Parts: sequence; C-alpha cells; structure tokens
Amino acid sequence: MIVCHCAAVNDGAVRRAYDEGARTVSQVCRSTGAGQDCGSCIFTVKRVVCQHEALAPTSPVEVEGAAS
Repeated sequence: MIVCHCAAVNDGAVRRAYDEGARTVSQVCRSTGAGQDCGSCIFTVKRVVCQHEALAPTSPVEVEGAAS
C-alpha cells in the first residue's frame, strides 16, 4: 500500500525503517522521505508504525536469580 504519494513510500518501507531502528514517526519519515512535502501521510505513517510495533517480537528479559 502506498503510504506517501509525494515520495512514493509504501508500507513495506515504513516497516523496514522501523526494523532498522527508526522508532518514532519523525525518524521513520526522515529515513523514508515520507511526510516531507505535503504532510498528508503523517497519520498513515503513524498507523503503520503503531501496527508494526504491536506485532514486532520483543526480546525476552533475563531476570537475575530466576530459576529456569
């Protein structure tokens, strides 16, 4: 799905930017070029980031002294 028509950024590029370390909408926009012209895509970028963040696997946290 096209997220930003001005910069021809799709949802895959937004998810890739997140996976490569961009964690905020601003960081994703800087990384992908989305939102730099008219800005009408910002809410769509945010939605894609939030959905991807919710589905992203988290690393297990080791608790010192916890029995295996």
